[in-house]
Amino acid sequence: MTTSSDNLSGSAPGKTGASVLFLSGLGALGVVFGDIGTSPLYTLKTAFDFLHGEATPERILGMLSLLFWTLFIITSVKYVIVAMSIDNDGEGGILALMSLLGVKQRHRPAIIAAGLLGAALIYGDGAITPAISVLSALEGLNIAVPSFHHDVVPAAVAILAVLFAVQPLGTSRIGAAFGPVMALWFLSIGVLGLWGIARDPSVLRAINPYYGLHLLAEGGLRGFFVLGGIFLCVTGAEALYADMGHFGRGPIRAAWSWIVFPCLVLNYAGQCAIALRGAPIADNIFYRLCPQPLLIPLVVLATVATIIASQSIITGAYSMTRQAIQLGWLPRMRIKQTSEEGYGQIYVGVVNWLLMVVTIALTILFHKSDNLAAAYGIAVSATMLMTSCLLFVAMREVWRWSILPSAALASLFLIVDGGFFAANSLKIADGGYVPLLLAAAVYGVMLIWHRGTVAVAHRLAQAPLAVADFLADLKARAVPRVPGTAVFLTRTKTGVPPVLKWHLQHNRALHERVLVLTILTESKPRVRADERISVALEGENFWRVTAHFGFVERPDIPRLLEQAQQLGCRAELDDVTYYVGHEYIVHREQGAELPHWQEQIFAAMVRNASHVTDYFRLPSRQVVEIGRQISI
Repeated sequence: MTTSSDNLSGSAPGKTGASVLFLSGLGALGVVFGDIGTSPLYTLKTAFDFLHGEATPERILGMLSLLFWTLFIITSVKYVIVAMSIDNDGEGGILALMSLLGVKQRHRPAIIAAGLLGAALIYGDGAITPAISVLSALEGLNIAVPSFHHDVVPAAVAILAVLFAVQPLGTSRIGAAFGPVMALWFLSIGVLGLWGIARDPSVLRAINPYYGLHLLAEGGLRGFFVLGGIFLCVTGAEALYADMGHFGRGPIRAAWSWIVFPCLVLNYAGQCAIALRGAPIADNIFYRLCPQPLLIPLVVLATVATIIASQSIITGAYSMTRQAIQLGWLPRMRIKQTSEEGYGQIYVGVVNWLLMVVTIALTILFHKSDNLAAAYGIAVSATMLMTSCLLFVAMREVWRWSILPSAALASLFLIVDGGFFAANSLKIADGGYVPLLLAAAVYGVMLIWHRGTVAVAHRLAQAPLAVADFLADLKARAVPRVPGTAVFLTRTKTGVPPVLKWHLQHNRALHERVLVLTILTESKPRVRADERISVALEGENFWRVTAHFGFVERPDIPRLLEQAQQLGCRAELDDVTYYVGHEYIVHREQGAELPHWQEQIFAAMVRNASHVTDYFRLPSRQVVEIGRQISI
């Protein structure tokens, strides 16, 4: 027997109506496109640095050609058309894609490695994006007010510190302004681009891919280096896919096609046009597009836009952390819902403060956006490479394409992504090692946590005691039964859970009614209402309740028990005590399932993980925690 209500997950109901496309598209401008939308601040500036002042007209046109086709192939084709068509029940992102490919049902180490590595690299991107974005915006003041040069880094640190400090307050109030501000930003850079193109319309010849290919062929190693700068124009493309669950593919595709992509192309073309006319490229050429009287307002608008872009990256890190926790790849952390209106409005303190420390440290260490650009592209290009590998598998298994069209399309993506990754790899010694080290740390934590939890589950599941034998033993020993209902949360799916046996061993009594509750997280974002919960009577006044939740859903256990009662579970919910087990990891001398150093790291994570009580939001006065040492 199964039933449920979507409210069990705490998910916000969706809106319907013709106005949703416009409102969602406007919201997507502020959340999804902040990173890629602010890339004109530093992309061409970085790419021109690789020319070492030798910016001939052919090379400028080649750069613009590479920019246009990079935006088109990677963002429009790969992400907006292909990736967003391969969704996991409406959710996107590399972890959702990894789950879609059935990693829970089958042992697929290569797919897991690609998905986890891509997710880990996004954390490195999340630390660098706020630093490079805010620095590049403030550096515009060097042109308007040269004396401000020495104050750029302190000002950037102050802005970043405030940005991270206000995260616990939530972004629901200021979030409503994100969309209109970013709409003004895109309109402004588009108009500036048109003004630049009017100075030299011949720049539009760059739409011909010949110029880009000629730059790569003629430039040799220098032309290859340029790819490392060109790639920065798509650093926010992964967000389009990852945030699909918040806005839907329709609004994101509409906003990209009608606003973001045209304005970005116009602005890049405008920058290249004034470069053709002889504008200095040594400084940030983006600000050379702006008339002098409007320079200060543009710097202010750019700074606000980069703050919004940074906020989007931080919020994305929170969402990905929650997905990883639900899927069993990270330890439980305290997650605060900052708004009842939107499920995506959350705050994860551990992630916030770690990101703040790393971001501010990078700002101080690298000083300039030029220096950070070397560290920036490697993380994003590696993530995109991992995504392309998973997309190939999805084309074969989800779309059921034959090998020829799947390989042809995936090869295009892999060649492009591989070229950019190779170009960015040349910058590892100049700072590219930073996101790789961050990713390696996160990847290691994910693997150790997962291996440890599997080892604990294996130890707890050994030799389960049948419920019938357990109840018969209670009667034989005349164990006292006290009034009320005991709810035991457990990972085991059969038999008597260890936490129940520990409770009986220490208290020598048991409640009249016993309910064993198992929460399972599926490899999909949401579970249908009629598949949510199952109730089985396994003995006299002994029920087993199994609840299924998606990896973006938030369990509500008190509501869950009400649904179980409607299915025949006669537990008294006005007198409930929740029992949860708390494991203490100890070293196992022989037959250890983890190396000793991994075991120590896992034990530390278990000690510092958020308790089940907090994670499931159980009423603390009705919870009893039972500890036990587990040797793995």
